[in-house]
Amino acid sequence: MPQFQSKRRVRHSASEMFELVADIERYPEFVPLCSALRINHRTVRADGCEVLTADMTVAFKMVRESFTSRVTLDRANQKIMVEYLRGPFSHLQNRWTFEARGDDACDVGFFLAYEFRNKMLAMLMGTMFDAAFHKFAAAFETRADQIYGRAQLNV
Repeated sequence: MPQFQSKRRVRHSASEMFELVADIERYPEFVPLCSALRINHRTVRADGCEVLTADMTVAFKMVRESFTSRVTLDRANQKIMVEYLRGPFSHLQNRWTFEARGDDACDVGFFLAYEFRNKMLAMLMGTMFDAAFHKFAAAFETRADQIYGRAQLNV
């Protein structure tokens, strides 16, 4: 099963980066391959975590696939977990972590494991997905620079 994992130190606070990643409605504006995203349901659990159910559409050339996920936004622990519900994958798991490194920097952790249900789709999309995931972290950092301005790295 293909996996991608990265940890990057960025020049923005953990709370800024958490909020940027949590703002999933904006993904089509800057996330590679994301052509559409719709929130279907939003609730807040007793523990304070916000839970969203969302449909995301990814597109590359002539291929367009949509899938549904449950996204748990855990602000207290600065973590975001994504659970796959339905779509073209047989497995999809995604996690984000945000660890403060001073007031103006943090380490952003990103983990993704996935497997397509259809072998032909896996062959068609697999290489392109791998390339796109390597650009994900940079896309979020670039977006943070645009929204918050580039902070000086003081770590």
